[in-house]
Amino acid sequence: MSRRVPALVLCSAFIASCGAPPPDAVDEQTPAEPTNAAASEVFVPHDVTPADIPADIHDESWARLPTVVRDTLGPEEQRVFDIIVHPESRYGTGLRGPIGMWMYSPRMAEHMFPASTYLRYGADGQRDQRLTELAILATARELDSQYEWSAHEDAARTAGLEEEIIELVRSGGPLTDAVALPGLDESERTIIRVARELVNDPKLSREAFETAQRLFGNEGVMDLAGLVGYYTFVNYTLKTFDVQRAPGTQLLLPLP
Repeated sequence: MSRRVPALVLCSAFIASCGAPPPDAVDEQTPAEPTNAAASEVFVPHDVTPADIPADIHDESWARLPTVVRDTLGPEEQRVFDIIVHPESRYGTGLRGPIGMWMYSPRMAEHMFPASTYLRYGADGQRDQRLTELAILATARELDSQYEWSAHEDAARTAGLEEEIIELVRSGGPLTDAVALPGLDESERTIIRVARELVNDPKLSREAFETAQRLFGNEGVMDLAGLVGYYTFVNYTLKTFDVQRAPGTQLLLPLP
């Protein structure tokens, strides 16, 4: 079902300014568009099995280092641990995934976790999650980040992102060939384009910048760039610690 959001609402989606995030329940000349051979193929998700997990991975963290245990930390590190893991946090059940690895640098984690919450949810917790998840998927696709894509595809769907847009981003298809896709209006196209250009090009094109500025405002442009940058940083964390999707989950991005 097509979802069209007025530009004012779209702008506010990227410039929320105060409050706390909700807990988790669980992107002049037109540049060349990226292509992907997988676009013409039927993709079958891969079910992760124990055989897929490398030998150096710990099975409680699914990463190269074990999960940090709070009782092993000093008072200052426990204070940081409690910023991330508490009943009202999206990590209320404990450390997991790439953020679990952040606790090997507690001082970094203390600064990064609030930034991650702001970029994903906005300062008042009212950021438009449909557009946020689109930006995350578009970034994950350009980075070939299997973990992030697989972790966020269902979240994007739950947030209302249309199946046709998910498939467009998954395939890396050109925006010029997607004129009639439900829900793919100027704001969605701009988010996808900005993510693609930021990951792949030396700089964001003037046309993409001016369109994003008109739609989202100056703060919104900065927040969108920050969101793409944040998930690029998350991807580096995933690659450094070889963080795996756990057996029983699915890999949803077509990669070699």
